Amino acid sequence: MDATTLKALQAPLKDRYKTDPDAAIVTLAATGDLSGEGIACKVDTGRALVEAGLHPATGGTGSLACSGDMLLEALVACAGVTLKAVATALEFTLTGGTVRAEGDLDFRGTLGVDKGAPVGFRAIRLTFSLDTTEPAERIALLHKLTERYCVVYQTIAGATPIEAVITTA
Repeated sequence: MDATTLKALQAPLKDRYKTDPDAAIVTLAATGDLSGEGIACKVDTGRALVEAGLHPATGGTGSLACSGDMLLEALVACAGVTLKAVATALEFTLTGGTVRAEGDLDFRGTLGVDKGAPVGFRAIRLTFSLDTTEPAERIALLHKLTERYCVVYQTIAGATPIEAVITTA
């Protein structure tokens, strides 16, 4: 896809969202099924079914997806798609590359071994390695716009409020 095609695709959406801001609000959802054996949750996003379970550092076998890995995978996917869209819009020469996310977890917090240890990632590093001949200032612009427009990056970085509710069947 080239910049002209991308802009033509997005122009009517942008126009609509300017005149009708409510039309831009979309609720995405994932559902998990808690029935079944073991400590696992079958997650259905509407596009795939993934069975998540305990990480080996918390007693899991490693045969099921780890939710921490899934968070990093979502970040890589979103950042990669966003970077490619921004590169396309900027007519940025990109012949390939990789996106990698790494996160540091202290499982003492998750397991309740140390109440002072954090539950969750202490730090996340997102690294892009690009095959490009573009000058440094264009790479910096691509980086800045990718961070600005990546939904998952902004959600994590902005510490979006979250509410958890338990109901009974």
